[in-house]
Amino acid sequence: MPHRKEHHHGKQAGTAAAASGERADHRALPNQPKILELVVKCDSSGSLEAVAAAIPDLAPRGVEIRIIQAGIGDINKADIMQAETGSRLIVGFNVQLPHRLEQPAAERGVDVRLYSVIYRLLEEVKAIAARLLPSETEEEVLGTARVIRLFKSSRKGIILGLEVLAGELRVGRPFRIITAMGPVYAGRIESLRIEETPVTKATPGQQVGLKISDFKRVAVGDLVESTTMPSGR
Repeated sequence: MPHRKEHHHGKQAGTAAAASGERADHRALPNQPKILELVVKCDSSGSLEAVAAAIPDLAPRGVEIRIIQAGIGDINKADIMQAETGSRLIVGFNVQLPHRLEQPAAERGVDVRLYSVIYRLLEEVKAIAARLLPSETEEEVLGTARVIRLFKSSRKGIILGLEVLAGELRVGRPFRIITAMGPVYAGRIESLRIEETPVTKATPGQQVGLKISDFKRVAVGDLVESTTMPSGR
């Protein structure tokens, strides 16, 4: 089988995520099992059977991988809508994402990953599942917030409307976006705004805007964590 370059629709820093508040709460409970829910599409019944049989065994201890929808043929709108109810991830083998559905997928924060080699598909699903496990670094979480609204920025990027749940968000500190696929983005807080007023920090109960200039695959219900560096600085 000739090898084709895998296509990921959307910039990845790990990748895509739970859209519901229930799943966001589920991610925040350390004693709960981690669950990765995905949609699988393949070009034939034989390849679908092979992929579906292999995927559950890819999960490391403490993680469960669930296929919430599977089918044969190119990705369709129903697949995107179903993926949105799970971890916002679709994996496809020898199928395509029609151009007309690229925007709807992006708007719903659904990450579509296409492969021409089955083992590469399985390797990536295994890596995503592993990222759901707690980090072994010594970094400390200093603040946690939930995405409650999304705003288009006048320039490149997006503004996250956040409600601070614990600790504090502070300008200058590292932060990451957490979805049902684990951390998908990491950066540094450049600015915070409460309504139109710039602030240096935000504390529990406050609603604050945080702008991201180079990542848009975020959905309501995702979590934002402010952290120290692994060195503790």
